[in-house]
Amino acid sequence: QVQLVESGGGSVQAGGSLRLSCVASGATFSSYSVGWFRQAPGKEREGVAVIDSVGSTLYADSVKGRFTISRDNAKNTLYLQMSSLKPEDTAMYYCAADRALGNWYFLNARRPATLDAWGQGTLVTVSS
Repeated sequence: QVQLVESGGGSVQAGGSLRLSCVASGATFSSYSVGWFRQAPGKEREGVAVIDSVGSTLYADSVKGRFTISRDNAKNTLYLQMSSLKPEDTAMYYCAADRALGNWYFLNARRPATLDAWGQGTLVTVSS
């Protein structure tokens, strides 16, 4: 079973950038689809972006053109480069991993148990 640890969250002004990282251990990282979810206070968790084992990506409409997901299998690390940040991007960001789901089902997973593993989250706050 893979274990995930996120980092890189923080506070930034609107229009700024942040890069989140998620380091994996305990399993063959390259064989997993991995992605990012976020949950704002009082809202449901939503999928942000996912990248599968061959590098295909899928993004939520709300972040297309602003966020870029990437992975470095040699470092067992997943990244989320966030640019042109908006106050509505404020949320706890979680990375997740799964060995079986296609990108669309991964990104639209509604129950945490649907995916194999989750990190503990890193907080992103965007001020106006």
